[in-house]
Amino acid sequence: MALCRYNNYHDGMDVAAAIVGALVVAGVLLEAFETVVLPRRVTRRFRITRGFYRYTWKPWAAVARHIGKVRRREALLALYGPMSLLLLIALWAVGLVFGFALLQWAAGSNIEGSGLGRSFTTDFYFSGSTFFTLGMGDVTPHTRASRALTIVEAGMGFGFLALVLSYLPVVYQSFSRREVNVSLLDGRAGTPPTAAELLLRNIDPQDGNLREILHEWEHSAAEMLESHISYPVLGYFRSQHDNQSWVAALTAVLDATALCQSIDGAPARQAQLTFAMARHAVVDLAQVFNTPPRDPPPPRLTSASLQELRRQLAEGGLQLPATADAEQRLAKLRSMYEPYVAALAEYFLVQLPPWFRPPEAHDNWRTSRWGGQYTI
Repeated sequence: MALCRYNNYHDGMDVAAAIVGALVVAGVLLEAFETVVLPRRVTRRFRITRGFYRYTWKPWAAVARHIGKVRRREALLALYGPMSLLLLIALWAVGLVFGFALLQWAAGSNIEGSGLGRSFTTDFYFSGSTFFTLGMGDVTPHTRASRALTIVEAGMGFGFLALVLSYLPVVYQSFSRREVNVSLLDGRAGTPPTAAELLLRNIDPQDGNLREILHEWEHSAAEMLESHISYPVLGYFRSQHDNQSWVAALTAVLDATALCQSIDGAPARQAQLTFAMARHAVVDLAQVFNTPPRDPPPPRLTSASLQELRRQLAEGGLQLPATADAEQRLAKLRSMYEPYVAALAEYFLVQLPPWFRPPEAHDNWRTSRWGGQYTI
């Protein structure tokens, strides 16, 4: 009777271990597929990847908030994106090794060699050796079930490593393309980029430069949307300079396109198209990173700063109407995107750009570590 109870208990544990192991393997494979292969946003609530970033980014950002020096804070934040990517891949690998170890244990731990006893520790060691295709040979399976699991895990490990090797270059290529567009704003809109500078430097009606820039950013916003939905980890990758970011770049472009729709001589139609695409990007990315819209603290464009903006534009030959209708139109356009970029900026710990160039600001291209700031 006692032996029967023990056998029933042991059989129950084997079944439970097999179910858990199969669920772990299936769950990790699904996560890897959705993150690396599937080119669209996943809407289901429970995800290992989403939980990983949620519970690692918050404490990382909390530590960064307590660092007073900007360079040290940015250096710490810049580490998170690449490091989280490697840690996530390691988490997937450990999950698969653990899942297959449970399956081997449920199959009877028929792994022998080198004086090692039958135990879960031996199964875990053998699973890791098989997954990473080490082929140590000191432990071997001795039943059909164990051998079948070994073949499946070895093939899966080889495929997993190949998938990772193809995943990393794609992520870094997308990051590089994004940063090229962000860096181009340095000479075109100042550092940090502002709507007033973008208009004043490029609105010459003779060459259509502003229309071309807005057309480029319509495509850049679309590419940024698609790449960041497919690979959300890109959002955590910081720009090369502390005073640049993809959030600030999108915000400056949205500000400029909102102004263009009220200024005579501006490419209003192209501004509308770029505004629609950039606004689509920030709204969808706010959903991807779960950042509900919020009003920016403090307000980015007060009555006094609006008057200063109007004055600076007028000095450059651009007339921003002071009518109630024009101000209401600008306020309505701002309400369509400012709450979303404010939430993204708060989440990623970046500064939103002002509407016009601060007196102390200088473009990155004018500076050098050895020569100071250059003027023309």
